[in-house]
Amino acid sequence: MKIGFIGLGHMGAGMAASLLKAGHEVSVYNRTRTKADKLVAQGAKAVASVSDACRSDAVITMLANDDAVESIVFGEDGIIDSLPVGATHISSSTISVALSERLAAAHAKAGQRFIAAPVFGRPDVAAEVSSSSLRAVRRTRSRPRHRSSPRSGRKLSSSQIGRRQPIS
Repeated sequence: MKIGFIGLGHMGAGMAASLLKAGHEVSVYNRTRTKADKLVAQGAKAVASVSDACRSDAVITMLANDDAVESIVFGEDGIIDSLPVGATHISSSTISVALSERLAAAHAKAGQRFIAAPVFGRPDVAAEVSSSSLRAVRRTRSRPRHRSSPRSGRKLSSSQIGRRQPIS
């Protein structure tokens, strides 16, 4: 899969490295260009702009805050203007609910997909995730798990867990 990665701080660099290890074609962008050097040595392609990183199936952002995400997404030649129709923006930045909702609406209007996937953890762990771990996560998510509802005793699938359930 072709993936653009924007934001190569400690966590972003580890995540991009894991994508490379998993065999993805990764283009990387960071305001401080030297932060891409280690990833380029591992097989990533350094690109000169946000719009270059968006020439992919998906673009992942791992940025500091709402202001940083807004400028990269809505700025001149930003993600909204550059990401192809049908492609996906995955925001791993920890951002406000209001900005997340605004991003979802803007991407939908542009014919793109948006996934809010904030990351909590340590950079060293992000760098150590193996492709087999990534496959295991995908497999786990594709198989529904069941547990009983505490109120009714009926079984719930994993897609229902966390949603409000009618009281029976």
